[in-house]
Amino acid sequence: MLIYLNGQIIPSEKAVISIFDHGFLYGDGIYETMRSYNGVVFKIEEHIKRLQKSASLISLSLPFSEEILKRDIYETLHANSLLNAYIRITISRGKGDIGIDPELCKKPTIVIITKEFNGYPERLYKEGIKLIIAKTRRNHKNALNPQIKSLNFLNNILAKIEAKKEGAYEALMLNVYGKIAEGTISNVFFIKDNTIMTPSTKCGILNGITRQTVIEMIKKENLNLKLGFYTKEDIYSADEVFITNTTMEIMPVSMIDKKKYKVGKYTNKLRKLYKKEVELYIDQYTTYNIN
Repeated sequence: MLIYLNGQIIPSEKAVISIFDHGFLYGDGIYETMRSYNGVVFKIEEHIKRLQKSASLISLSLPFSEEILKRDIYETLHANSLLNAYIRITISRGKGDIGIDPELCKKPTIVIITKEFNGYPERLYKEGIKLIIAKTRRNHKNALNPQIKSLNFLNNILAKIEAKKEGAYEALMLNVYGKIAEGTISNVFFIKDNTIMTPSTKCGILNGITRQTVIEMIKKENLNLKLGFYTKEDIYSADEVFITNTTMEIMPVSMIDKKKYKVGKYTNKLRKLYKKEVELYIDQYTTYNIN
């Protein structure tokens, strides 16, 4: 595997960073996850803009333009001869002396990792996955802005540990007011009385790119949509539930805690529409020329 590290593409075993890197010491940095289909990175512009927003929100100056980062992503894909891939961009504050002062770091550390990814097993989409509602609450939005895709992921990891103990794939977190927020790596939607519902961003959640794509599809299809503030009782009484993120796309949910759900018509319809959205994007996207 070849890795992009600070302007060079090198073998993964040679890709090392300093023990004084503030990403390692303090979780001071940002990241972004993308997915490529047939050599095209889906919604790459939106992902890069979100990365830039995350950087701005932590006062991290990025030493590259959107176009240069796009080139670096595609160069890393091509170096690994990948068409269908998972892409992870990690940017830390960089190497600096001990201490949390950002000015101790002179330049950021930039890493791009790509690996082959052809999607989750089809049986998961047919059967659905198990979730729990975690005891760990989502960070308050005034403590840590949820629009920052931060390297400091401990809040999510604690909830994931709870899920693993219960044999669940994912954990939903409530916010400090007891309203449904989001999963550790996903946004959540549920269907009740022919209305598709999802927590508002005012609940303190990341406005996921897949989430936003699904919302736009729902509006285009003139389906009933409601963004609001929901309790766990609301989702327990739902007819269908699914979660979304870049790699899993739209994943049906078969159980939350002890409540079971069917993989229903709305979830299946939206899955098909999402696949068409990806196909259309790929067809319209000009192959990126790295020369």
